[in-house]
Amino acid sequence: MRKLKMHPKRARCRTPSPPPQRGAVLAESASAEPEDDADPQSWSPERLCAFLSRHGFSNPALLSRFQENKIRVSQLPHLDESLLEDLGVRSLGDRQKLLDCICKLNQSHDDAMKIFNDPIHGHIDLHPLLIRIIDTPQFQRLRYIKQLGGSYYVFPGASHNRFEHSLGVGYLAGCLVRELQEKQPELKITERDVLCVQIAGLCHDLGHGPFSHMFDGRFIPLARPELNWKHEIASVKMFEHLVDANGIESVMKKYGLTPEEDMCFIKEQIAGPLDSTVESSSWPYKGRPEEKNFLYEIVANKRNGIDVDKWDYFARDCHHLGIQNNFDYKRFIKFARVCEVDNKKHICTRDKEVGNLYDMFHTRNCLHRRAYQHKVGNIIETMITDAFLKADPYIQIEGAEGKKYKLSTAIDDMEAYAKLTDNIFLEILHSSDPRLAEAREILHKVECRRLYKFVGETQPTGEEKIKMEEYDQLPKDVAASTPQGIALRVELKAEDFIVDVINMDYGMKEKNPIDNVRFYCKSNKSKAVMITKDQVSQLLPEKFAEQLIRVYCKKTDKESLDAASKYFVQWCMNKNFTKPQDGDVVAPTLTPMKASWNSQHGGQTPDHNREGSKARAKLFQK
Repeated sequence: MRKLKMHPKRARCRTPSPPPQRGAVLAESASAEPEDDADPQSWSPERLCAFLSRHGFSNPALLSRFQENKIRVSQLPHLDESLLEDLGVRSLGDRQKLLDCICKLNQSHDDAMKIFNDPIHGHIDLHPLLIRIIDTPQFQRLRYIKQLGGSYYVFPGASHNRFEHSLGVGYLAGCLVRELQEKQPELKITERDVLCVQIAGLCHDLGHGPFSHMFDGRFIPLARPELNWKHEIASVKMFEHLVDANGIESVMKKYGLTPEEDMCFIKEQIAGPLDSTVESSSWPYKGRPEEKNFLYEIVANKRNGIDVDKWDYFARDCHHLGIQNNFDYKRFIKFARVCEVDNKKHICTRDKEVGNLYDMFHTRNCLHRRAYQHKVGNIIETMITDAFLKADPYIQIEGAEGKKYKLSTAIDDMEAYAKLTDNIFLEILHSSDPRLAEAREILHKVECRRLYKFVGETQPTGEEKIKMEEYDQLPKDVAASTPQGIALRVELKAEDFIVDVINMDYGMKEKNPIDNVRFYCKSNKSKAVMITKDQVSQLLPEKFAEQLIRVYCKKTDKESLDAASKYFVQWCMNKNFTKPQDGDVVAPTLTPMKASWNSQHGGQTPDHNREGSKARAKLFQK
């Protein structure tokens, strides 16, 4: 019988050494490793065939081909479409039996799975390769980074860390990809695919810095404004560092992964396409071919934002915050199918689930409004950021080859960055270095709850939003808005104000993410359809993004706060922003001056109030 012929490997992310011929891989000598009952990885081809025969894969002709080509356990995940055809494994039934046997092999020896008792998902089991990744200093670092950053100072239960969230995402990634694998064998999802998706879910947050999003969303943009740096970029670099520093590459090979191709696939799932020079019209990924496009929608879904990362943090954060979670990810997984959309395969769901998906994005918005963008939590993170900026020149973190890095430059060296966690807060707070006195004082105020004070919140009234390049000018604008016709005891300056601009949306700025979701019907599970908003309900949002503007005052005495409120109200009037909710209370002499702020019933003032409003406006304009 002929030996299997090899086909060229797909393009890889790195420049690889010449790949071995597939025939050489499949014809690996059975005597290369001693047989060991405890470890299927060391079984001979004969023993593997005996195992397959006992577990339902009993076609003698097929088993004969496996033996002739000296197939071993470590090579099973590499059996792609062409190799399965050459081996005679052609029917979906035979392929499903082979998949079942591979799953049993993964669970047939002592180190196959480890069980975690997770408060959200219950008892979850993770592959031994994932355990090897978890048991590294780079991953264990996530135990010391709060999932919700400064929110812990507002919500006493929000003490959970990036570590447990990452375990949850790795688990859910496995749940979804295995559901698709079992439901649709025609997708040809291999064990390599499953393992890579789980690893990407596990490692997607390796790059977070102290206090999570505070670091990449507040500190780094101020400390190094020239950088367009995100934690996903650092996650890829930290994953590379983790693999290199702990010899994980050899473990990946043991479990059937190819370090070049599969490493590339894992990193692309975390951060998107790695080669920015690829034309947008061509397939931008190198880890997997275009027919497996749907695998890139599991961990971080760039198409519509529906991914396992959100499912875990919805459930986990709601649990710890004491907020109700209205989205059931288990139901979504049960209804998930891959359908063809515009000649590409995408993950779709049942048409009846469209309302649940709107609820999911509404839940996301509620979490941001009630917790992630809480006015006190945000100002605490702003104060910690101020402290870190003042401490930055004097912090030294040792990186590779003994080189020293600052807080803001540690992201340039993963050995240094791996040492940077929330603990830096306490190191500054308890330091006796006189150069850290200013930073220490700010953190001491946080500890003693002497926070900068919230002045008020407003929104732009038109379509025009405040642009990021205008943020630095905002405190000056507030300070320049001297209240008209009011004698104030305190004059405030730009450095006394903090203006926090928050962009709230459904995850895709002004766009409706459900427009990028496709559904299937019960009568035809293979045909993907679009469901528009007006087909769902008349009570859904008309807009999917808004901008909140919050002003805080660093001075906390009563007279300064009273003056700050009036500066803020005057600024809102000047900029034609919405009326602050407490405007009539904190600035009763100012708010009547703006007619649109005093209208009722959708801008129409009732006749019996209109004349009084005009009189008050004239009175205060004198």
